[in-house]
Amino acid sequence: MRVTIRNLARCAALGAMVASTGIALAAAPLPPVHHAGAVAYLSGGIGQGEVHAIETAEKQWPLTLEFAQNEGRHGDFVADVHVVVRDARGRAALTATSDGPFLLARLAPGRYLVDATLDGKTMHDKVTVRSGAPAKAVLVWPKGTDNS
Repeated sequence: MRVTIRNLARCAALGAMVASTGIALAAAPLPPVHHAGAVAYLSGGIGQGEVHAIETAEKQWPLTLEFAQNEGRHGDFVADVHVVVRDARGRAALTATSDGPFLLARLAPGRYLVDATLDGKTMHDKVTVRSGAPAKAVLVWPKGTDNS
């Protein structure tokens, strides 16, 4: 009986530690919202708290862009990515520079072409934004692209 009670106490303590860590991460503030014309966006993701806050918030944003660089068996987040999102007619709906590995944008439903440039190398992706269904694109540059 003692072993069971002791194990329950350990599990409760561990659960409290995990829960308090989750609460601390969730409490991290989101980066500020900016506007480019009629489009609101935020960018960031520096530090685990901000990454967690953005990953939680992305469900409420129509488009999430994530930026990384291939480093062999894993990817490393990158920042300072110049982004142009064009609508189906080729007009720039959003032009911004991402302050971190994530950019969330409030775009109207439609089809878009994303051009994302890191150190002069541009990646392209197509995304479709639908009402009530967040879209996400992950752009990964080859190893050695970011020389900073």
